[in-house]
Amino acid sequence: MPQVTMYSTRICPYCTRARTLLKRKGVVFEEIPIDQDPGQMAVMVERSGRHTVPQIFIGDRHIGGFDDMALLDDRGELDPLLDR
Repeated sequence: MPQVTMYSTRICPYCTRARTLLKRKGVVFEEIPIDQDPGQMAVMVERSGRHTVPQIFIGDRHIGGFDDMALLDDRGELDPLLDR
């Protein structure tokens, strides 16, 4: 299974939704809280080109935010990315 990384904050409702979806699928993921480590925000923006959270990566592939991941899931495209 590829490494899943999510940049997040504690107060973001979309981050909570993304966590829930990933956990429901049994995905172990690395969560990088940019509100606790502001230097990570610069890393997130450099990697994703976006300033909003969550930003989700599967391996080196940028998936986007929660809505993007949920759309992939609805289309049946998320599980293959997760090697499921």
